[in-house]
Amino acid sequence: MARVSVSHIPTQNPCAQCGSPIALPEWTEAGEGRVSYLWHCRACNYRFEAIAIYEQSDTESRPLAA
Repeated sequence: MARVSVSHIPTQNPCAQCGSPIALPEWTEAGEGRVSYLWHCRACNYRFEAIAIYEQSDTESRPLAA
């Protein structure tokens, strides 16, 4: 299972609707081979989810998408 660390949480993600930067995700959930992020834009009140998918390996997992 992927481990979520503060150093791996994306920051300044642009809003999917208006493009304003969002400092941190509102919610994060780690699952088997993926991490889901819930973003909330305070500028336009839009909410959206982004998913990072990790390569399955016995060593270190790297994000393929966010």
